[in-house]
Order: sequence, then structure tokens, then C-alpha cells
Amino acid sequence: MDKNHEMWSNIGMDVDKHDMLCEVLPGAFGDVFLSQENRPERMDYFNMVVGDIHGIRPAELIEEQKKGRKVVGTFCIHVPDEVPIAANAIVTGLCSGSQFWVPGGEKVLPTATCPLIKASLGARFDKTCPFFRIADMFVGETTCDGKKKAWEILGEDAPMYIMDIPQLKTEDDFLKWEKEIKKYIAKLEEMTGNKITEESLHNAIKIVNNKRKALQRLNNFRKLDKVPISGKDVLLITQIAFFDDPERLATMVNKLCDELDERVKNGVSVYKEGAKRILLTGTPLSIPNWKIHHIIESMGAAIVGEEMCTGLRYCEHLVDETPGTIDEQVKHLAKRYLGSINCACFTPNDDRIDDIIRLAKEYKADGVIDLNLKFCTLYDLEGRKVERALKEAGIPVMGIETDYTDEDAEQLKTRIGAFIEMLG
Repeated sequence: MDKNHEMWSNIGMDVDKHDMLCEVLPGAFGDVFLSQENRPERMDYFNMVVGDIHGIRPAELIEEQKKGRKVVGTFCIHVPDEVPIAANAIVTGLCSGSQFWVPGGEKVLPTATCPLIKASLGARFDKTCPFFRIADMFVGETTCDGKKKAWEILGEDAPMYIMDIPQLKTEDDFLKWEKEIKKYIAKLEEMTGNKITEESLHNAIKIVNNKRKALQRLNNFRKLDKVPISGKDVLLITQIAFFDDPERLATMVNKLCDELDERVKNGVSVYKEGAKRILLTGTPLSIPNWKIHHIIESMGAAIVGEEMCTGLRYCEHLVDETPGTIDEQVKHLAKRYLGSINCACFTPNDDRIDDIIRLAKEYKADGVIDLNLKFCTLYDLEGRKVERALKEAGIPVMGIETDYTDEDAEQLKTRIGAFIEMLG
């Protein structure tokens, strides 16, 4: 038994079932990423992380737990990473992006539930995700009805903490969100035994901001006429950012960006001249959900941005780093985590429409593809408003609905191919 198998067995995973995933993932990764021509050399680090995504980072988390640190698993970008970091805990993303986990979720959820939620619960209940086995607590949030009820089911089997996100953005809603963050601070202090101080919270804000700055630097290359890195690779890095140590991630992204600077000087582009530029909007793409990016870029188009939780929404806005009291810093967190994130859970949500139009112009998109995971009611309903606004702005748009399977791949290729051709 190798070290990974021993570790997985020790944390109670179904190793035999998990091996089935391990057999498929390397081939899928090779087909999608390693088949690309002219990739930056600094992508090697991110290739290595994905190549052993259920080995290297989980082993690090377990070693930190032995030292007394706690691990917090989160599902949503509304939950402030700064709070656990300020309490000397570790934040990690959780498994939710593969069809492999969906059948396990359907054992406890209706079939007509979005695949992201089904995959999350399937990964936990089937014992095939190490992050779900390692985390000392899971932090859910009330972004949609499906998640709210799923957290109740997950809470029967695991320690859950719920943050109640307001659905509006009035002055009262910001005050409510500040209270929610303060309650989260109290929970982390109780869980870890560590007091969150003005200094530790300020330091945590700077750590997470530095990660955001590195990802912003990376995404800025996509605004150029000659883009030195593929949309697939940027998506991969963003997905890894949910799991990796934030300071190490920032360092490795900046090293990659140094190489991209040289590529820009040398006029290197990973796309053919005249490639149509696509902005993606819609539901998040959790690792290893690479299907849409692979289809679009395999057809010769360039994905130059994602108005998604696994995209620009994750890194675009910083938290104010002005030192201050806990109350003052909580206000800064609330402003960023409520005011700057325009999820489809909010009503009205004109700010998201403004974001999409702004990003389409900033990244010089020839067209927008609005992606919806099946049964995601929030984004599905908002899709009508998105498409209408983009058409009024003179920006070509196409809405597509899909899930984690490959059953619709040929149909998607036909529709996406026709859209790209129409842009020409």
C-alpha cells in the first residue's frame, strides 16, 4: 500500500471506490490540459498539484492537524477566508465538480437538484473525497434553497455551521452581514481556542488580498490582443486557489506571471490570430469540471474571462487593508463579501448585469456564453435578464444548460460552433 492509500484508509475513505476516480482523472487531465501546445513552463507546478490533488494537500492538512490546527471546509465565496486564517485555522475547498460523485448525492437528494450540490453530498457520503474526511467543520451558506436543505442533510453526518446571507443589499442587510461575520469569528475562536485579534485579522486580510492580487495580475494578461495563456489554464489555477495554501499560491502565480511578462515581450499568443474572444458567465465550475472550456477552446475560440465564482468574481475586489478595530475590519469584510459579490441569489441584481457588460468590454469579448448547470434555478431565471441586457448593449450572447456528464458534448459542440461562426 502506497502512502496515499494508507492515508486515505486512515481517514476513513472508501479506497477501492476512490481508486476508480484516480484511474479516470489523469487521462481526462492529459486530454484537456497536457494536449495544449505552447503552454507556459510555470504551469508545471499546477500540473503537479492536480496530478496528486488528493495526496499532497490532504497530507499537509493532516500534518497541521497533528500540530493542533483546525481545518475548515467551505462551499461558497461569500464565506470570508480571512476569519479562519485569523484564528490560525486552515481553509479548504471541497469536492463538487465531477459526475463521479453525483450518484452518491442522488441517494439523499432529488434527481432534480443541481449537480454541484449532488456531487458535494455524494463526495461526503460515499467517502471518496479526502477534504470531506479531513475538515473539522463545514461552513454552509444560504445562497439557494437547494443548498439550505442540503446542509440539513449534511449536518446529520458532519459538523455544520451556517452563515445566513441577506438576499438584498440595503443598509440593514450590511449590518446583518456584519453580525453574521462576528458570529463566525466567535465560532472560530471557540473551535480553535485562539483569540482573533485586530492584528491577526489584519494580517489575514493582507494574506488573502495578496492571493487576489496575484490572480488579478494573471487575469489581466487576458485583456491583451495576444493572450499568453489559455482560458483552460487560468480556470485550473483558479480552481486550485480554493485548496492551496494562499501564500504559496500567490507566490507560484506571480512566478507564472513573470514568465507571461516575457511571453508578452516576445509577442507569444496561445491562440491563432483572429480567434474569437468569449466571456463566460453563470454558474461556478468546480474542479474537475473543464468540459465547457475544453469544447470552446478546442474549436479555436479564446475564453478571455469568467464572470463566475470560479473566475473574476473570486478575485476582482480587495478587502480594505486599513488597520482598525475588529468592528472596523468586519465592516471592510462585509463591504467586500456582500457588496462586491453579485451572485444570482440577490434581488434586484442589476449590478451583475453591469458587471457582465463591463467585463465584456474590458476583455474585448466578441461574444458572451451564459452557462447554467441543470436545475440551478437562480442562474436559470436570471439568464433571461442577462441575455436581454446584452442584446440591448449590442453584445452577442448565447445561453446553454448542461451538467457534469458528456452526454450532451456533441450537441454543445454544434451549438457553440454555430455561435462562434456567427461571431465571424
